[in-house]
Amino acid sequence: MIATLFPAIDARTDELVALTADLIRFPTVNPPGEAYTPCAEYIGERLRRRGFEVEYIRAEGTPGDNDRYPRTNIVARFDGRTPGPTVHFNSHIDVVEAGEGWTVDPFGGEVKNGRVYGRGACDMKGGLAASIIAVEAYLQTSPDFPGAIEISGTVDEESGGFGGVAYLAGKGYFSRPRVDHVIIPEPLNKDRICLGHRGVWWAEIETRGKIAHGSMPFLGDSAIRHMGAVLNAFEDELFPALDQKQTRMPVVPEGAKRSTMNINSIHGGQTEDFYPGLPAPNVPDSCRVVIDRRFLLEESIDVVKSEVRGILERLKRDRPRFDYEMRDLMEVLPLMTERDAPVATAIAEGIREVFGRDPEYVISPGTYDQKHIARIGHLHDCIAYGPGILDLAHQADEWVGIADMVESAKVMALGLDLLLRGPRRN
Repeated sequence: MIATLFPAIDARTDELVALTADLIRFPTVNPPGEAYTPCAEYIGERLRRRGFEVEYIRAEGTPGDNDRYPRTNIVARFDGRTPGPTVHFNSHIDVVEAGEGWTVDPFGGEVKNGRVYGRGACDMKGGLAASIIAVEAYLQTSPDFPGAIEISGTVDEESGGFGGVAYLAGKGYFSRPRVDHVIIPEPLNKDRICLGHRGVWWAEIETRGKIAHGSMPFLGDSAIRHMGAVLNAFEDELFPALDQKQTRMPVVPEGAKRSTMNINSIHGGQTEDFYPGLPAPNVPDSCRVVIDRRFLLEESIDVVKSEVRGILERLKRDRPRFDYEMRDLMEVLPLMTERDAPVATAIAEGIREVFGRDPEYVISPGTYDQKHIARIGHLHDCIAYGPGILDLAHQADEWVGIADMVESAKVMALGLDLLLRGPRRN
């Protein structure tokens, strides 16, 4: 089988590059959710021409969905000639904003020096393209396979996945008996198997004050100064404490083996949008920050929250006129699939065949859509495996290596065969 499958993938190298570049040229920036529908339709039309049954599922009512920015997902299915398991390749089509610092067009899909450049090249349109090529080569060389193969392109992963995999999982698209095994081609490096992710808690903290004229701040109460006290306490107490927490999870990179917290955003005072450069002459009566707390398998979500709330409550006792409100935005518990699970075992065999060495098993520092497949779909035979260097995700001049995509496609195709047919007999 390998004697025909691997050459079929090699022969599609130019097609793989072109497909990746085409996907990058859809500026599927989230937020707000641009170009979701044309990108989904491009994928769906390609797979329809190759014999897949294609569905477009709009996640109506989910965050951000509206007629201008519909949350359009594509799910394609190819049934084999005999009954058997279903293997599903799931990739998200949304990307983060391009940002500054690019030396190439972030949505140009430029090809040079053995790489394809552009926003989403690594995270994760290169992985999506590699999975499509892997499946197409497999269908050519193994037309009599049992079971079924599914490919999906889903939205909003970068903002939590609620309009994508979470919505589809709620509709039964990621549950047995429809699906048995899921591979998510996230960029965790081509010889690694990602078993899961750290936990995450997003929350918004608001400090309150009293509005007054900016020339007489003593008549008001600055919510921004109160927030400054919060941030100082985080710097002095919380961040050092988090840095001391370690995990047995094989999290990459090394810095993510500890607990972390990021201040995602801060907003305070009156807007200056109407008169740029001319601030409102007021004492701010509200200041808000969003925190992004990543936690370990050894930590409970209750303790994670209590560490922050404890600082806020102490400030409320000790700091005159300090008041706050804390609102949960999202929480996801840490997740880790077993190394001997069927999908991990199959992809491990593919890595050994292609690279001649055992895989490295890792945990992602950030969450991805595996959380919804496990939590909502109750399907735990799921891993992330795909081409791309993790550290390049969300960076300027993001790229994916062409050779890496080809090799990863071979691993995915071989893993697919093992999951559908079972282990090979010598």
